[in-house]
Amino acid sequence: MNCFDKLLSRYDYADRLKPGGFVIDGKPALTRIDPALVGDYVIMTVRDPLLEYGGEPAELLSQRLENRVLAGRSGMFTTYSGYYKGAHISIVSGGSGSPEAELVLVEFMHYTKANTFLRLGGGAALNEKLKSGDVVIASGVVRDEGMSQAYVTPSFPAVCSYELVAAFSGAAQALGYRYHVGIGRSQDSEHVACGRPSVGGYLQPCHTEIIDYYNRAGVLYWDRESSGIVTLCNLFGRRGGAVVSVDNNLVTGESFTAGDGQDHAIDIVFEGLANLHKIDEQKAAKGTAHWAPETF
Repeated sequence: MNCFDKLLSRYDYADRLKPGGFVIDGKPALTRIDPALVGDYVIMTVRDPLLEYGGEPAELLSQRLENRVLAGRSGMFTTYSGYYKGAHISIVSGGSGSPEAELVLVEFMHYTKANTFLRLGGGAALNEKLKSGDVVIASGVVRDEGMSQAYVTPSFPAVCSYELVAAFSGAAQALGYRYHVGIGRSQDSEHVACGRPSVGGYLQPCHTEIIDYYNRAGVLYWDRESSGIVTLCNLFGRRGGAVVSVDNNLVTGESFTAGDGQDHAIDIVFEGLANLHKIDEQKAAKGTAHWAPETF
């Protein structure tokens, strides 16, 4: 009996609250995915009006895939799957924030073979060296959102998979795009927790310190999803990461431009997943669980 079974054996509600959540017509209730159609690599997107996708992100981005199929559609999420340069990819679009991400992660992790989850989206820059239109490949994320803290202590690290960081960095270099590797931050509030006054100018003194605090700490961007995705991947033995375009800079005052850099972020993610697929093939050929560059 493992440690979880021991807990469940003493839990009065274990027979009523099953792992994986609800099922409707044999499919996970919230995403309605066909698990057999979900790929190894999952791109998680948000229906974000600031990125000006012009439609359902999963549907639009999936047009880059070969043998494209609709893998699931519910009132909350849309999922398409297909292949890009040999990599079996699924793309999910839904609402914003780590609580929404949790719904996707739990059903996909419980019911499918997917081993990699990454956030693709936009965020605000917090560092002078970033310009609007740049792309950040996260190496880790500050866990200031609440969902992941329901799972594990806030001191547990949201560290991104080094294989994803290497694969995406290689793609960005090959494409010739301006990119950065570093720490992001996720929070739930889009307003006061980002130092932005809320209704009627509501603000507390602590809120006025937020931007300078994280700038001094070297944080590059913030969003609402990255840390939740990466933390659950670390907890459940999957690879997690984030590729974020920045469309304004709060420190330098560079103004907001909707969707700036997102095309580059999308290119980096697709080419990076093709690189990651090669890494996985190399590991399989060598019979090893870990990858390292062949030359230094």
